[in-house]
Amino acid sequence: MQQLEVGAVLEGKVTGITKFGAFVELPGGKTGMVHISEVAPTYVKEIRDYVTENQTVKVKVLSIGDDGRVSLSIKKAMEQPRGTARRRPAVSPGRPGGFEWQSKSNESGSFEDMMSRFKQTSDEKMLDLKRSRDGKHGGFSRRGGGGGK
Repeated sequence: MQQLEVGAVLEGKVTGITKFGAFVELPGGKTGMVHISEVAPTYVKEIRDYVTENQTVKVKVLSIGDDGRVSLSIKKAMEQPRGTARRRPAVSPGRPGGFEWQSKSNESGSFEDMMSRFKQTSDEKMLDLKRSRDGKHGGFSRRGGGGGK
């Protein structure tokens, strides 16, 4: 049995699914929770699209609270690069040009996952473009003249 400590990658069984996460029973009988944001490397609207009850999943221990609550991540357990201790942080998705056109070598997923990520990024870029364009219309309508009373 592996030690339950922060950073450990373990296998567990999904025992329950809620709208905000999935509960996973770990070796030794301890239960932890995978928050919806830690289920997959893409936006997750419906957890049941990614995991099912009684499914065995690989999870990484993110934290163990003083109250004994165990926080887990499925996506961080998937992105374990071999032979490297640290990875360079990704560019934040909100920045222009933050989209990576070349896929990461350690990224695996179905066609639907790839299309979902592409659509989300595309939607963000279109929103940024629209904000930028709308900000320029009427931007010079205020007159910077006198300081009247």
